[in-house]
Amino acid sequence: MDRVESLVELDRALGTRRESLIALVPTMGALHAGHEALIEKAKSLARTTVLSIFVNPLQFGDSTDFARYPRTLAADIEAARRLGVDVIWIPTAEDMYPPGKKITLIDPGPLGNEFEGAIRPGHFAGVLTVVSRLFDGVRPRFAIFGEKDRQQLELIRRMVKPEGRIEIVGVSSIREEDGLVLSSRNRFLTDLERKRALGMYRAINHAQQVGGDGVAAVNAVVAEELIALDVEYSQLVDAQTWEVVSNDFSGEAILVIAAKVGSVHLIDNGLVRIG
Repeated sequence: MDRVESLVELDRALGTRRESLIALVPTMGALHAGHEALIEKAKSLARTTVLSIFVNPLQFGDSTDFARYPRTLAADIEAARRLGVDVIWIPTAEDMYPPGKKITLIDPGPLGNEFEGAIRPGHFAGVLTVVSRLFDGVRPRFAIFGEKDRQQLELIRRMVKPEGRIEIVGVSSIREEDGLVLSSRNRFLTDLERKRALGMYRAINHAQQVGGDGVAAVNAVVAEELIALDVEYSQLVDAQTWEVVSNDFSGEAILVIAAKVGSVHLIDNGLVRIG
């Protein structure tokens, strides 16, 4: 496995590999089983798998949150080697955002200001900007993202759609044994907070069970399951348009949930078939 930092080193490591299919797995490190699933998917699609690790300051509105984000680089490198990654790219902030050069943020459009974007202003502009720069550096044919961050996945798909040179591949969320969706932030939960957080998982399961009874029935059971949580948003959106559905909606919807559990911001989502 080649470990690189600068763009020059990345170009050298990829070299003739650019003549074959390349799959990129962009991460912020603190790798867990969810990331492993992304890497395995990348390996199934392309001859060369590139894993990037970069904690992107542009997507953190709170400097404290940025500083607190878990960094486990030594373990991440070992995991990448064990999983058969071909190139691990660990750029510095100076590589991604050269000093003295103006950073032009990518506008995520109206959806970027909804749900996660509403409670974290500027977050998705930062995400799209760094993802675009990672794409420019690697020039992959495939880019692999987890469906846990489903709104992010949708916005990245919209960003690349006009060009179509990169296929954005979503991988189903990986959950722990109790159903809590895997996240680097789970390590900050106490045992009691973790039990409360499972209300999000129960809400998704219950919503999927009563989807045939319509939107009102789904919203009722979701509200019941989330009653003990500090809910930041909970909405059923059309899986195609991402517009909040009306009570007479029928078809595939996505239940998107975010809650503050203790000091930890958690998100989850699930596909719900309505009607």
